[in-house]
Amino acid sequence: MDIDLVLVPVDGSDRSEQAAEYATAIAERYDAGLHLLFVLDERLRRDIDKGTVDAESVAQDHRAFTQRVRDRSHELGHDVTLDTSTATAFSQKRLMQNPGSVVLDVAEDVAADFLVIPRAANSEDAVGRAAIYVLEYASQPVLSV
Repeated sequence: MDIDLVLVPVDGSDRSEQAAEYATAIAERYDAGLHLLFVLDERLRRDIDKGTVDAESVAQDHRAFTQRVRDRSHELGHDVTLDTSTATAFSQKRLMQNPGSVVLDVAEDVAADFLVIPRAANSEDAVGRAAIYVLEYASQPVLSV
């Protein structure tokens, strides 16, 4: 299998951190890059837009999560290139936009060859809702952890 980029959607949860660890190991094994996709659920996006949640604090949380993934990667002896992006799970303007379609759209945009997705702990979080959709519709190999 030829893998140049591994994509892992994350939300800052422990499940996401575990998925990122698996994704890092796969990226290391195939000498591939790693891309963390922070998926914002619609409530958080709405709160940011209203100003009830500070966008900079969300960005700081994302940077802290990314640093934890980097640190854990180095602890395990992995040396992978790590990129990040953020996407909103739902749209008021695009009816067919959902957490799973967002993950697959980004996978296409960044030319991901392999996806690692956290299993759904509950149906309330965006990454959890994306898991089943991604497993059903991804054209890339998917590992669900």
